[in-house]
Amino acid sequence: MKLSAPVYHLKRQARLLSRQSKAPLHEALDRIAAREGFASWSLLASKAAETAPAGGLFARLAPGDLVLVGARLGHGKTLMSLELVVEAMKSGNRGVFFTLEYTQRDVLDRFRAIGVEPARFNHLFDFDNSDAISADYIVKTLRAAPRGTLAVIDYLQLLDQKRENPDLMAQVRTLKAFARDRGLILVFISQIDRSYDPAKKPCPDIGDVRLPNPLDLSLFNKTCFLNEGEIRFQAAR
Repeated sequence: MKLSAPVYHLKRQARLLSRQSKAPLHEALDRIAAREGFASWSLLASKAAETAPAGGLFARLAPGDLVLVGARLGHGKTLMSLELVVEAMKSGNRGVFFTLEYTQRDVLDRFRAIGVEPARFNHLFDFDNSDAISADYIVKTLRAAPRGTLAVIDYLQLLDQKRENPDLMAQVRTLKAFARDRGLILVFISQIDRSYDPAKKPCPDIGDVRLPNPLDLSLFNKTCFLNEGEIRFQAAR
């Protein structure tokens, strides 16, 4: 399947079309899909999911991993993280999405954007957007989670936004030890610093992660960076 642009770009075009034409977003999505040769957006998204790189990436993850997924705003880091959740659930594991940014409806809409009907995984998926999200909260929430559970933290830079929370370094160390002990996979969505220049480097890397507070990025043993449809995956040696 060859699309005229990556799925996240097509979604952006649909949102713009929806605003301009004052049509519901689902109608705009279907119009974009028709332009690409599909009868509906759901068919386009489902076909795209079959060739999505998340399956190959998930196959390279293991219990105990701390994974960093980084990209500029609008370049697919949330969709990639949700695709990893879906891959975990397809294999029979639980998926959890912790967020300080999105509502449950936002996340369910993004599942549909990647061709997944959320009801299919109701028994395996948990959504949590508590204002209390921090390392201690995540540890408490996942204490009884079975080995192989994949949890997404959206996003890294917000973990220590409250003064009463431990500093970011301490929280990531806590979560690293917890993931290793419990056999969980923790995926952290990360912002990229504004100094990153795609004209000089086609894809960001670990040096481009936005760090308002000190953090040893070697705590993450696997990274995935995205830009303009390009994906760079790296595992620590």
